[in-house]
Amino acid sequence: MLISEFARATDLPIDTIRFYITKGLLKPERSAKGGSNPYQVFKQEDVTAARMIRLQQTLGYSLGEILALNEEYRAGEHSSERTVEVLQVQIARLEEKKAALDAALSFLRGKVDWIRAGKPDDAPRIQDYHC
Repeated sequence: MLISEFARATDLPIDTIRFYITKGLLKPERSAKGGSNPYQVFKQEDVTAARMIRLQQTLGYSLGEILALNEEYRAGEHSSERTVEVLQVQIARLEEKKAALDAALSFLRGKVDWIRAGKPDDAPRIQDYHC
């Protein structure tokens, strides 16, 4: 499929797809058509790869980390143990972010309650919430 079809299949903007290609995250084939600017031809595997990139971004991986992990996978340097290690590191990162978000939400809720109560005493202080 051509880039426009690929964009529809992945629900990604064409600029994002081109960015992923430039960064080496996607590697479509080049066709003989198009002369000096050959068409990029995408396969179903590329659709799966694009969806995995989006999922990895949602899970908090940087594009650099995604590229490194994908290259490791393509090179056959992955194992169950390595996969578990990578996932455990990311789980720890996400749990840290969750704790910070929970603290920030507690602060904001406390601030709303304080305002609704007519600001009866000292305002909640962000320092008390370990964000």
